[in-house]
Amino acid sequence: MPLGLDTIRDYPWINFRLDLRDCLPRFWMLVGEARSKCEHIRYVPLQKDVAERMHYLEFARGVLATTAIEGNTLSLEQVQARMEGTLQLPPSQEYLGIEVDNMLAAYNSIKDRLWNREQLLIEPAILKELNKQILAGLDLPAGIVPGEFRTRRVAVGPYLAPEASDVEELISQLCVWLGGPTFVAPEDDQRIPYAFIKAVVAHLYLEWIHPFGDGNGRLGRLIEFQVLLSSGVPAPAAHLLTQHYMATRSEYYRQLANASAIRDLRPFLLYAAQGWVDHLSEQIKLLHSQAEVLMWRALVDESFGERPSPPEHRQKLIAIALVSEEGSAPRAKIRSLSESIAEAYAGKGPKTLTRDLNRLVGLGMITEDSIGYRANVSLVRGMRPFATSERTSAT
Repeated sequence: MPLGLDTIRDYPWINFRLDLRDCLPRFWMLVGEARSKCEHIRYVPLQKDVAERMHYLEFARGVLATTAIEGNTLSLEQVQARMEGTLQLPPSQEYLGIEVDNMLAAYNSIKDRLWNREQLLIEPAILKELNKQILAGLDLPAGIVPGEFRTRRVAVGPYLAPEASDVEELISQLCVWLGGPTFVAPEDDQRIPYAFIKAVVAHLYLEWIHPFGDGNGRLGRLIEFQVLLSSGVPAPAAHLLTQHYMATRSEYYRQLANASAIRDLRPFLLYAAQGWVDHLSEQIKLLHSQAEVLMWRALVDESFGERPSPPEHRQKLIAIALVSEEGSAPRAKIRSLSESIAEAYAGKGPKTLTRDLNRLVGLGMITEDSIGYRANVSLVRGMRPFATSERTSAT
């Protein structure tokens, strides 16, 4: 072994070994569930604007999560404004914007290179390049150079990272190990499970080795994203592990510390798998709600036909607009639900709106309550395959 480095003796938790034979059955069930959910997300058809909005939102949430873990205090709305180039920060807070800019650049670099079918390996040069992007333009303590391995030993809380003189060799071994047969899926349908394990292991080892003076956490989570995205995980789903870590920040740090203390990757892998599945489930619920909207629009189109009369045209516009409302829309809000509705009711009196709403209620397409009106989406939900309620007892 070059440099005479013996990880078993010097850093026994950094042993470049992975034995998952004794993992709990629950872990393998979660990994299989995650693979299935990723495939579901990948193939759900969405309108182009909906897909773009979803990708944009998850991108913003991913950037927010990985910077917030490190103490960045910008909100999701501020991160989105920064992405759009409209966020103005006072000089004392500009560094927060720079941190976000750097992560945007790093995520986009990975995404664009994979889009161009470039093979991205985990190797020292890539790690240095990404760390340089992460720390670009930030005021750093003396001795920390973006893109260069650290030159002194560091501690993160109670954890003492390896000697600086061993970093280069440890990173070299890590890259060889991650690129070797341990993480190659034997079958194509196992790519995502193997990629998940590889991504989390890479993240953990980068935290343990702590190769750079700063930005190691963001780098580890960025490499997770790279591995997942390159394995075929849809981009919105590839951001979800980072969101899980942020949502459970104290547990994330506890699990990191525990993994090195007990020299066992499996508890962290189980923690990550459960969080990924939970967030994938929430994302699928969002996809289902979008699918409901599309099915509702198709149902409305079919109900009113290709050439609706002027009253039917107004009613159709209301029925379509209401499905996107959260809760019931008050009567006073109906005319302003969309520009098309406002134009359709220009010059019309309140009696016209009353007749249109009453007809939609009579058709069963909308319902009325004490607050206002809402789309009767149960018409669409009734098209789902039959399944008994979870609360139904077997007889």
